[in-house]
Amino acid sequence: MRRLVPAPAADVAPEEAYADVPTAAGRPGVRVNMVASLDGAITVEGRSGGLGGDADLRVFRALRSLADVILVAAGTARTEGYGPPKLAEDAQAARRARGQSRLPRIAVVTRSLELDWGARLFAEAPDDARPIVVTAAGGPEQGRRRAAEVADVLVAGDDAVDLAGALTSLGADGVASVLCEGGPSLNRALAAEGLLDELCLTVSPLLVGGDGPRTLAGGPLAPGGVPMRLHAAYEDDGFIFLRHRPA
Repeated sequence: MRRLVPAPAADVAPEEAYADVPTAAGRPGVRVNMVASLDGAITVEGRSGGLGGDADLRVFRALRSLADVILVAAGTARTEGYGPPKLAEDAQAARRARGQSRLPRIAVVTRSLELDWGARLFAEAPDDARPIVVTAAGGPEQGRRRAAEVADVLVAGDDAVDLAGALTSLGADGVASVLCEGGPSLNRALAAEGLLDELCLTVSPLLVGGDGPRTLAGGPLAPGGVPMRLHAAYEDDGFIFLRHRPA
């Protein structure tokens, strides 16, 4: 990929481009990674896959390889058909050299606990990458018991999931970096609570139209919006890769 900002450079590997993982005090640093069309659509026929390409896939894999935990909303995990995390052998070796586990763990945020516990994400997960289910105390107790059979259950909050509390708990367990892959409501919740340390946005060279969801969904974050600053920008095969951090 070609770096455009801050200093132009050719042939930058995605793992190098995103190596400066954001940090935060008292919790893991949180990156949100999303892909959107030129006109702002984040899905094509209900899924994000139609917006991607080889260049986007390389960045997707690089971001996952750098994270300790991949955070995702239950609806996105269902829609996108999430399975256990997979990385190439060289990526696994690089993680070990950095002192990380062989694979990142996937953490699913759900209050209702209405998940298919026999899905690949749970049924095929290796022992050293056991999924995490992030839920609230007010969720169904039977669902928590079922979840505990196939995942580690992290309870944070009473009626709703307390994202800040969940991140603090993950940090206390040694998690230093979290990659959030959506969906839009989870992205907005992180931003609204000041928990978004970097937004990685892939701009796909595609026009989609329609009135589908945006990168963040829900009410306004703040009067006038939340200012962000451009941290870095790259180009590869017509895709633009933007990295923004809080101003």
